[in-house]
Amino acid sequence: MSVIWMIAVKLDNYSIVDIIWGLTFILTTIVVLLYTKNYNVVSITLAALVFIWGMRLSIYLFTRNAGKPEDYRYQDMRKKWGTKVKQTAFVRVFMLQGTVSLLFSLGIFLGISKSDTILSIWPVYIGVVVWIIGFLFESIGDSQLRTFIQKPANKGKVITTGLWKYTRHPNYFGEATQWFGISIIACAVPFGWISFISPLLLTFFLLKISGVPLLEKKNSQKPGYAEYAAKTSVFVPMPQKN
Repeated sequence: MSVIWMIAVKLDNYSIVDIIWGLTFILTTIVVLLYTKNYNVVSITLAALVFIWGMRLSIYLFTRNAGKPEDYRYQDMRKKWGTKVKQTAFVRVFMLQGTVSLLFSLGIFLGISKSDTILSIWPVYIGVVVWIIGFLFESIGDSQLRTFIQKPANKGKVITTGLWKYTRHPNYFGEATQWFGISIIACAVPFGWISFISPLLLTFFLLKISGVPLLEKKNSQKPGYAEYAAKTSVFVPMPQKN
């Protein structure tokens, strides 16, 4: 994150931290695998799922943001932090995200480091199914949103079709679900249940701090969003209210 901060300062664009987010988990996974040398069904499954999630997210964000101005969140940050934006961003954006990444990686740490003792294989099967459900929600939701935004006729409008008919944030729901799947897999090893702290924290962050609140505030200015919000679940997919 220190290196990425230096690159961001050079490019004068702090948005690149979002692209790196998924890659930090991949790096953590590689380090834990190499350090423990535990190569088995639990560790390899965890590594594969984290790699797929991290790469898809980083590639998606890179292609979405390439050639565009800095994200509005970081532009607002510049206005608020003024002349000390570089130093403040280093601590409150880059170092904070690095720390949070490690906290969210409990499933990786426990699942891989303790996998020399596998208590049961069933958590692996269940966790993979849960992870796949989450992956589909996140990837399909992102794809549907991107297709919607690319049509000029939809500028300023609210997407209400596809997965977005059942939840206002299918991509965030999918991300949280994937990490619950990771923690379920970690339950195949001793003390793996402790890793549920990670998806619970992630869900809290998404619902209360960094994800849903910011987008809800932004989308509330769009025409028709209040009506859409009144009948559509904010997070967990549900049938629309009449």
